[in-house]
Amino acid sequence: MLSTLQPPRCSLSRFTLHLPSKPSFFHSKQTPLSTPHSTLTDQLPTSNSSQPLQSQILSIRHSLLSRQITATQLADSYLNRLRALEHHLKSFLHVSETVRSDAREIDDKILRNEELGPLAGVLVAVKDNICTAGMPSTAGSRILDGYRPPFDATAVKKIKELGGIVIGKTNLDEFGMGSSTEASAFQVTANPWDLSRVPGGSSGGSASAVSARQCVVSLGSDTGGSVRQPASFCGVVGLKPTYGRVSRFGLMAYASSLDVIGCLSTTVADAGILLHAISGHDTLDATSSKREVSDFTSQISAVDSFESKPLKGLRIGLIRETLDKGVDGQVNSAIRAAASHLEELGCSINEVSLPSFSLGLPAYYILASSESSSNLARYDGVRYGNQATADELTGLYENSRATGFGSEVKMRILMGTYALSAGYYDAYYKRAQQVRTIIQKSFRAALDENDILISPAAPSAAYKIGEKVDDPLAMYAGDIMTVNVNLAGLPALVLPCGFVQDGSSNLPVGLQMIGAAFDEGKLLKVGHIFEQTLADCRFVPPLLADDIVG
Repeated sequence: MLSTLQPPRCSLSRFTLHLPSKPSFFHSKQTPLSTPHSTLTDQLPTSNSSQPLQSQILSIRHSLLSRQITATQLADSYLNRLRALEHHLKSFLHVSETVRSDAREIDDKILRNEELGPLAGVLVAVKDNICTAGMPSTAGSRILDGYRPPFDATAVKKIKELGGIVIGKTNLDEFGMGSSTEASAFQVTANPWDLSRVPGGSSGGSASAVSARQCVVSLGSDTGGSVRQPASFCGVVGLKPTYGRVSRFGLMAYASSLDVIGCLSTTVADAGILLHAISGHDTLDATSSKREVSDFTSQISAVDSFESKPLKGLRIGLIRETLDKGVDGQVNSAIRAAASHLEELGCSINEVSLPSFSLGLPAYYILASSESSSNLARYDGVRYGNQATADELTGLYENSRATGFGSEVKMRILMGTYALSAGYYDAYYKRAQQVRTIIQKSFRAALDENDILISPAAPSAAYKIGEKVDDPLAMYAGDIMTVNVNLAGLPALVLPCGFVQDGSSNLPVGLQMIGAAFDEGKLLKVGHIFEQTLADCRFVPPLLADDIVG
């Protein structure tokens, strides 16, 4: 029991929320959200009360099959909202030109009474380091400016096969190297909760787009927290699967032993549906697992079916080191309040110590930088990447990389090359790998005693654009909560649990749940119950809630 838990800043009392017996998120009236150039209709699945939506994906499916709305109308609604907000947010690097034609194909199938895939009509945004056939895939880098892959990443291919529509490619820190999306070579994305703040990174565009309802769900990549930290900053759900659960084929490699493709959504149920869609073994990725993929949505149930203590008997460990000094006081309070809520739901909460936790950050940056220096060697203007002009081959290599890569990427390549160089390998890379083994063992021991571990997703809420751009060490320190999970290869779920006040801004805080390898189902079950029993916490940005765009 935790005697020091503080009361929540927003009500977390149990069972005050009840979902409608059937989805009813589409209406015929027009939304009074207006801009100088467009009017958005109220055909988007949105929440009109403090109740969290159980699943936008299931609601869309119901509305299409019952013919309350067409896929084309739905696509137009999202495209209108995307365009209306994009000037402010800059979430996307490219918007697909085939969205409406893809939607019409779904409408034609409905008219012919053909079977629809589980993602039919669902607008999915894809991080721009994940390959999409016929669409730009730049990884946020000038060296790949204009590159259009001839193939889809396996995760994208599966989404399309199930009826999903790729609405566009989202902004990111160049090659996934960053925590704020300020390291993109093309633009800086803003946080929908406060346009003067970062959305997190590197999947900042994907998180911002979901938060602003510019898409239904999105794909991101997570090498050291790049799905989970933006999810926390933007008040959405972020799911990092177990390493090997989802094929990495078509994901532009940053650090191959750490990279995973993850999911961002507004509800836990949607994250589970999307994960189920993209999971499974792939012969094109030798590191993908052959484990059977269970139906993650089987863990999702309606609020009115919950018992009085729906999580009774569940053992949850609160990682002590994640609430030490360096963590914002309001974040600390929000996480302890969330732990208190879990206790009310029947969990037993115990503080657990992971003494190796602080070692993860330096080990991660050595390993990730080392792997990136190897993976990015291919971008030389000859094998891959835009080619600069030069009089001889060495100069061509130098000029292509000098003009193509941004400063953050160059710095990490240099750090990685140094760590792998003769005379320094044992002192840096080898030692970091030894630390990684220690971290894996400490997580295994903690998860033997607990079903789930919890922590903040980030030590602070979203910070101002430009605040840390000149202090890379402060930027790196923001990854302290997430990198250990990647080093251990474990699954983790981040979902909004409360708010902090910073000046005039009310900013969301994310709770991170960490599970045993390939135990995403348990994370989704607990996360869904936690989410559905939150009261008086509506995680819709003021940009949308107040119907203000301009």
